[in-house]
Amino acid sequence: MPWRLVQFILIFAVFLLFVMFNLENRSDINLGFTRFENVPVFITAFFSFILGTVITIPLAFGLWLKKRKPDGQKKKGRQSGGSANASSAVPEGKPVETKDYGID
Repeated sequence: MPWRLVQFILIFAVFLLFVMFNLENRSDINLGFTRFENVPVFITAFFSFILGTVITIPLAFGLWLKKRKPDGQKKKGRQSGGSANASSAVPEGKPVETKDYGID
C-alpha cells in the first residue's frame, strides 16, 4: 500500500478539520510596519507553514551540500595515491601477510 499517499491524505484531512473548526475565528496580525485586521486563524497557520518551509528548504539543502562535500574530497584523495600507507606499499598480485593475535 502506498504509505506516502495515506500519510498525505491524513495530514490533509487534519488540515481541513482545522480549517472547518476555525472558519469563524479571526485575529489581528501586526507585522510592525502594517496591521491586518480580522484575518481568519487558518490563513495565519497556512502562511506560517509556508514561510517555515521556504526558510527550511535552503538550510536543509546547504547542510546536504556541506555533508556531501567532504565525502567527495576523501574519494578524490584516495584515487590520487598521494599517501603511502601499508595497503598501497604492497605490489599487486603478492599476498599480504597478516598476524592473528587471537583478539576478536
